[in-house]
Parts: sequence; C-alpha cells; structure tokens
Amino acid sequence: MLCERQFKNPKDTESILNKIRELSETTGPVRLMEVCGTHTMAIARSGLKSVLPESVRLLSGPGCPVCVTPANVIDMILDLSQAPGILIASYGDLLRVPGSRQVDSLLTRRALGGRVGSVYSPMDAIRFAEEHPELEIVFLGVGFETTAPGTAACILEAARLGLKNFSVLCLLKKTEPALRSLIEAEDFSVDGFLCPGHVAAITGSDAFSFLPEDYSLPGVVAGFEPADLLYSVLSLMQMLAKRQPELKNEYTRLVKPEGNPAALALMDRVFSPASSDWRGLGRIPESGFALREEYAPWDALKKFSLCPSEEKEIPGCRCAQVIRGVLPPSGCPLFRKVCSPENPVGPCMVSGEGACAAAFQYGVQ
Repeated sequence: MLCERQFKNPKDTESILNKIRELSETTGPVRLMEVCGTHTMAIARSGLKSVLPESVRLLSGPGCPVCVTPANVIDMILDLSQAPGILIASYGDLLRVPGSRQVDSLLTRRALGGRVGSVYSPMDAIRFAEEHPELEIVFLGVGFETTAPGTAACILEAARLGLKNFSVLCLLKKTEPALRSLIEAEDFSVDGFLCPGHVAAITGSDAFSFLPEDYSLPGVVAGFEPADLLYSVLSLMQMLAKRQPELKNEYTRLVKPEGNPAALALMDRVFSPASSDWRGLGRIPESGFALREEYAPWDALKKFSLCPSEEKEIPGCRCAQVIRGVLPPSGCPLFRKVCSPENPVGPCMVSGEGACAAAFQYGVQ
C-alpha cells in the first residue's frame, strides 16, 4: 500500500485518490508513462500502482540512461577495456551492464585483467588522468541532459589542463527526440506523460511543450516524492477527462520554464547535436551529444577510431520492448526465472533505475 506517512495529510491523499477514481469513470482505461528512471523506482517504492484504479496503468519508458545504451556500444567499450595502457572510468551501474553476451561486462573484463575504475563524478576521472600519466583514461559519459553539464565541465577542465591522456566517450542522450520517436512508432499506446523533473531542471519545463502542441498529449513535469507523483497523476487524469491536453509543471520548487541558462550554455559550448543509437528505438537523428571539433583531442570516439559493430541482443532478453513500454517486465520470459539482480541478463535488471529491477525488488508489474 502507498506509504501514507510520506504525505503531510493522509486525508488529502485519500481525497486525491477518490478524485482519480471518479475521473477514471469518465476517461476509461488510461496508460500513463514516466520517462525517468528515478520516477520508476519512486513509483515502485511508494506502492503507487497498487492504490490506483485498475484502469489507470503506469508504464516505464526510455528513462534509464544505462538501459537505453545498446548492446553493440557496450561490446565496443568492452573491447576497448582490454587495450594496453587504457583505463575505463565509469559510473557504477554501467560496470555491470552486459553486452551481447550475458556474462560479459566491464566487471568481468576487470576480473580478466582490464583496467576499469568506478567514479562518482567526471572530475574523479580527471584526477585519475592527473595521477596516472602513464595511462589513457577514458571516461564513459552516460546520461541525459541531467548529467551533460557535468560531462561538459570535465571536458573544459581537461582542455584547460592540457591533459593529453584523458578523453570522453560521449554516450549522452537527449530526451525530446526519443519521446518523438516513441510517439511516432506504430505500436505507441500512451495517453499522457509524467515528464522527468531532473531533466526539466536543466532544459526547463517548456522543453516538453511539444507534447500537447505537436501530439495533443498531456504532460506533467513531476517531482519524486509520493505526493508529487500522486498530484501529477491527478493532473493528467483531469486533462484527459476534459480532453484538454496541456503541459503543467508540478515540480515548481525546482523546475523553471526556461530551465538552467548556465547549464544550457555550458552544454552548447562543448556539444553539438548528433544522431545516436538507442536500445529499443534504433538510430534517432539529433538525439545525442557530440563533442565540438575544438574538443576533438578529448573525444574518445575519434582518438581511438571507435565504431560499434552490428547491433545484437542477448537471446530471450526483452529489455528493448520494456523500454518502449509495450511489454511489462513480467512479460519477459526470463524475468524471475533466469534474470534477477544477482544474475542480470539485460540492463533493465542491472540498473538501479531499470524497470525490471524495480519490478523485481518491489513486486510490481
């Protein structure tokens, strides 16, 4: 059940739930999608799905950056980790993500002698490079607009220091092009979106105005507390009942319409838009970040002439369908049978923001 002590007034909580139930009689079956891995975990942890009407379904979309990184890109990174004199620096989740073979990950390669280090921030990788001039340090810049400013800052710092033994493999992705691709797919079946609060803190809430303007879909920029999520669901239900799609910002305590101008300027200084490959969505134009030409000396893709091989998936894994919201984690034939957090087959079970990990840990569908 929803943890009522996380709300200031339990009576208000029940009142909101009653309103959602009443609205569901007008709307009929509704499918709402969150596109943030932190939302996925917050929804599962709070038990929100268990108290909503059965006709109101919450789906997880492509909001986990580790999950949407395709297997062939992981394979390319795994091969690079075995090259002499190279140390791969990455956030923890990415170390456990398998490539096209279940048992193969950066942790596995480290056990086989590859140099792989875990970092908490891009600046940790800069320090690695300063402390180990005999090694080439490659930082795996993964994430969405939320982590892009930090990665941009570390590239500028490397340039300032003239670090010749440091580079970034840019795996950063942009949210809007992915959502457009998802919406325009033939199997798309979503009625409204819980928009990612962390991303919107950088881009601004106005960055999601394309949902009602271009697709007549309601969207709510949501926070991460149970009350935030419940209010956001209510807001979506109200718009659907009235058939008046809008973009609303429920997370006003952090998100501004224009976003963070300093962070946006930093990103624009270092990166330019580029096509990017997404697990489950394929290649999407201008959905990624590429280092501008003046920062080419710190671009690992160019420095090591990297090119991923043809895309392959682990047999039986359905992460690609889970990411698109067309299949719940329990619909994967490997879920709980072969695939578990202790023995993950695909990235949605590996990542702390993955839909399968959330479903496994909290017993939600």
